[in-house]
Amino acid sequence: SALLTLTRKRGAATYAQTLQNIPETQVTTLENGLRVASEESNQPTCTVGLWIEAGSRYEDAKTNGAGFFVEHMAFKGTKKRPGSAFEKEVESLGAHLNGYTSREQTAFYIKALSKDMPKVVELLSDLVQNCALEDSQIEKERGVILQELKEMDSSLADVTFDYLHATAYQGTALAHTVEGTTENIKRLTRADLASYVDTHFKAPRMVLAAAGGISHRELVDAAKQHFTGMPVTSKEGSVPALARCRFTGSEIRARDDALPLAHIALAVEGPGWADPDNVVLNVANAIIGRYDRTFGGGKNQSNRVAALAAEHNLCHSFEPFNTSYSDTGLFGFHFVSDPLSVDDMLFCAQGEWMRLCTSTTESEVTRAKNYLRNAMAAQLDGTTRVCENIGSHLLHYGRRIPLEEWDARISAVDARMVRDVCSKYIYDKCPAIAAVGPIEQLLDYNRIRSAMYWIRL
Repeated sequence: SALLTLTRKRGAATYAQTLQNIPETQVTTLENGLRVASEESNQPTCTVGLWIEAGSRYEDAKTNGAGFFVEHMAFKGTKKRPGSAFEKEVESLGAHLNGYTSREQTAFYIKALSKDMPKVVELLSDLVQNCALEDSQIEKERGVILQELKEMDSSLADVTFDYLHATAYQGTALAHTVEGTTENIKRLTRADLASYVDTHFKAPRMVLAAAGGISHRELVDAAKQHFTGMPVTSKEGSVPALARCRFTGSEIRARDDALPLAHIALAVEGPGWADPDNVVLNVANAIIGRYDRTFGGGKNQSNRVAALAAEHNLCHSFEPFNTSYSDTGLFGFHFVSDPLSVDDMLFCAQGEWMRLCTSTTESEVTRAKNYLRNAMAAQLDGTTRVCENIGSHLLHYGRRIPLEEWDARISAVDARMVRDVCSKYIYDKCPAIAAVGPIEQLLDYNRIRSAMYWIRL
């Protein structure tokens, strides 16, 4: 017993020391508004990237897809390095170049040897300041993107989440897909892409983030050398403030009985990035847990929904989500099931939501908090994940929230908080629903809405 206590104490101390020993994130803002942030470590490699406040939410119906198109074009040559010369120079360093576009941010990052950091900063500055947008490359990439759109249509999970955004945020910019429509991709011109770059790729909207075996001072010096001349505003002036995206309780059903499995996503409006309720909702999602048929354990799963799904063969997979944006979010769950299990699985999932609102226990909150701590620490494994964490945090929160602070926020959550916050966002709220496939068994919207509360005497 004494040995177990000693071991336990040593483990707790080690975790606490780990939280305190994470290197400080240093942030410097250049005169033109570019934020330069880094976390230094003893790694032989580094990841350096640009996180930009731009995405499909900043597009309108006519330009939707421009950001995704620009992301494709960014790797196809600059004015200094035409054609494939840019990618060849990255490869000559033995480096790895990547990028992505989402609804509210765009990122380009390079993983390389630490000694090559100044060169990587120069490459990234060339990428965003001198994108060539050659007509021949535009036409070539147009074909590539159209093919990608066809492939994305075969991913029913992605289609379901796009439908969920389309119905939840109908009539607003968040309803747009990141990739844009086929019609837009066929129609977008070089002038449209150049206008997008000129409007959004500006210093105050960017974070230059780095993690690994680098010096913050050297990073700032490289940034001053290559980004100082970057304009603060576009020719048309500053980007207008984001319009509020109003959430609407509604549904989209795309029934296709030829498909083998039904995809159902149901969500209520969640909080924006900076809202402290996010931590409590993430604990709630950890209580719900996720399930896949490939999991071992069967009906002995620790999560109630997973145990029921395994015992009664309710679904192929189930996963809760909490997707946040600057001023709103989607809190919900997605599951894939056989056509004749849709009703039972939805009943089970909504019943778990009601249980979270009314009778969450301390024991399951403790288990969920430990799971969340583990997941949070695992997110910072490797320079690329750390770099993305730095870049995203500065865009979302204006600062990087240290792991120690996240741990304190998680520790403060108890069962009453989970019940109260879940009641605030879930109980008696109108959900948004997206359903694709053989969904004949999916009940009428009003029946689903009536399961968002309990009649208790």
